[in-house]
Amino acid sequence: MPTMRTQIHASGNDDRWFLCHGDDTADVFVFHEPNGPSGGSPSRIELTAFLASGNGSPEHRALLTMIGSLVEAAHASSVPPVRGAEPGAAATEPTPGEAASSI
Repeated sequence: MPTMRTQIHASGNDDRWFLCHGDDTADVFVFHEPNGPSGGSPSRIELTAFLASGNGSPEHRALLTMIGSLVEAAHASSVPPVRGAEPGAAATEPTPGEAASSI
């Protein structure tokens, strides 16, 4: 399976960052593709290193926004929880002194 990639951010100078997923489920990384005139080389940045940098750059904020939208989408599509008695509550138990009658 080829590496799948989704663009995270494109800067005003044509640098681009992609969130990538390789063959292995644990192979998730950021790929930076610099603009041609800069003469830079494309680079692979491990996801943990990219997130740990926390430098507040536009590409870093864009990835955090992308992750947040995935969480929101998952939450919106989930089935609402069944509401019942709070943990530890004796919802179906009779209270002391309350007798069950079968009249």
